[in-house]
Amino acid sequence: MCFELRGQELALPIAEVRETLPMQPITRVVLTPPCLAGVFSLRGDIVPAIDLAVLLGLPRTEVADGSRIVVLDRTEGMAGIVVDRLRDMRRIEEPLEPPPPTVTAAVASMLLGVAVTQTGTVRVLDARAVLTAEPLRALANEKGKPS
Repeated sequence: MCFELRGQELALPIAEVRETLPMQPITRVVLTPPCLAGVFSLRGDIVPAIDLAVLLGLPRTEVADGSRIVVLDRTEGMAGIVVDRLRDMRRIEEPLEPPPPTVTAAVASMLLGVAVTQTGTVRVLDARAVLTAEPLRALANEKGKPS
């Protein structure tokens, strides 16, 4: 599943995505890492909303009409990531290359790799690594989940 974030095309393996949602009201939570945009309600469940831009070291996401929440559901937990907009669904058949050396180690650890396609470069995220990124580990530990 492809999406846009700060003018960059990123993707997640479709098996890692539970669903995509139009922007929901997000409630800020005090004393949490800056990459946590807050929490939102998903059919009665309280779900953390991650500002993926901040987690990747970019400026905070500016929510607009096309903004969406991509809900990830893994054994590590369920969370939504806020993205600028969804892109067309497509299959990436090009082999993944390692992240470029200009990417920080923290960001590289969240990437499965980079695909160079005819339409540009696509950074493919590792959902597990995003959900267990260092800034979010303390939150998982507070809920009794192992890091």
